[in-house]
Amino acid sequence: MHKSTHHFDLVNFWIGSQPDTVFAMGDLLFYGRENAEKRGITKFYERATGNPNAAGDPFALTLDDNPHLKAMYLDAEPEDGYRRDQSVFGDGISIEDTMSVLVKYKNKAQLTYSLNAYLPWEGYQIAFNGTKGRIEMKIVEQSYVNSGGDKALEGAVQGVTILVFPMFGEPYKAEFEMGEGGHGGGDPVLLNDIFGVPVEDEFHRAANHVDGARSILTGIAANKSIRTGQAVKVDELVKFY
Repeated sequence: MHKSTHHFDLVNFWIGSQPDTVFAMGDLLFYGRENAEKRGITKFYERATGNPNAAGDPFALTLDDNPHLKAMYLDAEPEDGYRRDQSVFGDGISIEDTMSVLVKYKNKAQLTYSLNAYLPWEGYQIAFNGTKGRIEMKIVEQSYVNSGGDKALEGAVQGVTILVFPMFGEPYKAEFEMGEGGHGGGDPVLLNDIFGVPVEDEFHRAANHVDGARSILTGIAANKSIRTGQAVKVDELVKFY
């Protein structure tokens, strides 16, 4: 849900529509203690900070060796009880890490979506198939630990490729202007919309609270579908007035 709602928001915006029906499958195939034991891992821990079993674990996040992480999370634990450094291979891990989702939209567009939450790179690949051909886009982002470094590196784009395949023409690479700042230049624009003076945008990219609700509804419907094994009608989850 946390990862995919951004993707579903983009799809709603790109195709100018809303989700109608969602069917999904998901499983826990990489994270969790049982999966780790199958791969021969024998050292386990509840949280990484101060635990010798976490030494050498590339998935471990220690909070006491980074001043910002320590102040943001470790020192704040008495306030909210949130522990940022828990093991992804510990007991009680239950969130799916491998998911497939089919979505039918109100304008009859269809989405085939695949998410793997453990791959060695950040980013996404998407293809649009339409009446005039196909567009493929690949975005590779830099891995980033939230509050663990330079904020501008969050979602920092390492590479973008956009290929266009006309129905009866030669494929070509599309030219585009790359923005500056986090998330491919999106962060400065978003922050200016909220805290600065918004500028006129012919593409109407600024999302409102309803857009946010509609994006997360795809994920909510997908989670329900995984639990029940049935397709879910989004309009049966919530009513907009």
